[in-house]
Amino acid sequence: MECEFPKENATSDEIADILRTTKTIAVVGLSPKPERPSHGVTLYMMDQGYEIIPVNPGQSEIFGKKSYKTLLEIPGRVDMVNIFREPSAVPDIVDQAIAKKAKVIWMQEGIVHNEAAEKARAAGLKVVMNKCLYKEHARRA
Repeated sequence: MECEFPKENATSDEIADILRTTKTIAVVGLSPKPERPSHGVTLYMMDQGYEIIPVNPGQSEIFGKKSYKTLLEIPGRVDMVNIFREPSAVPDIVDQAIAKKAKVIWMQEGIVHNEAAEKARAAGLKVVMNKCLYKEHARRA
């Protein structure tokens, strides 16, 4: 599959606003393995004071927190959905995020899905694609 580029992406100011207003982050594809990018990024965001909710159907608990099979199983609200999955999994995740009334979809580096992004924006969500949450936060800290 060829690499897709974001047709539209959040601006630097929008990203700063997202980081300032987000409190709860559901991490879809969070791995308990320290060598995986999702592991380090999530630990960093926890250290910065964000509430993290693991979403990984293969795990019951990560970082001492209950892991959910899907976004829809999470009780309570979610501000951001941080995606560490292949682009083909993004449309279903976006549909769940819309149903969950999340505010932000964040696709990590290497993840772009323009069609799903357009659907999320049409539903009122802010969308960041192909950017690392850790790097974007650390640049502004």
